[in-house]
Amino acid sequence: MSGDLGLFLSQLIRKPHQVVALAPSSRALAAEMAATLDPDGGPVIELGAGTGKITRSMIERGISAQSIHAIEMNPVFCDRLRTNFPGLNVHQNSAADVGNLPVERVQAVVSGLPLLSMPFDLQKSILSGTFAKIGAEGRFIQFTYGPKPPIKAEILAAMGLNWSTSRKIWGNLPPARVYRFSRPMN
Repeated sequence: MSGDLGLFLSQLIRKPHQVVALAPSSRALAAEMAATLDPDGGPVIELGAGTGKITRSMIERGISAQSIHAIEMNPVFCDRLRTNFPGLNVHQNSAADVGNLPVERVQAVVSGLPLLSMPFDLQKSILSGTFAKIGAEGRFIQFTYGPKPPIKAEILAAMGLNWSTSRKIWGNLPPARVYRFSRPMN
């Protein structure tokens, strides 16, 4: 795993516009991101897969690599994901294209993206595409370092999203919480 940290830091320096986190996700945060996924519940889309910490936790949870569709813009991270996770569906493109991904009946979209730092239109595009893929019963799982939901208030209201929050994960740098968003059942 020290190789992942070195790769992460080198990409942070070389491509700061693509890598905006201070450090890779901790094992504890990655495990919490995967904790509610159902190994038999269908495919999962991962946004901003990076070095694969959350990917690994999903596989440890019982989700097969073939059932995970990882979207990552950084080509070096994409190569690492393909090497470390044979069978993983790696898509080198923007998370804004999540709605166009060739996968159906998605149980959840798991995101390591810095949503709060994104422009309104980009965040809206990502969330619209996400909820088009997960349908009525799916979940959008996102972590944040701050005390508020990591989705702009206007988007939360417009989409009518509900959410639950995990306990604070102190073992992450910086400490984080996991939010699970859904649409209300009618």
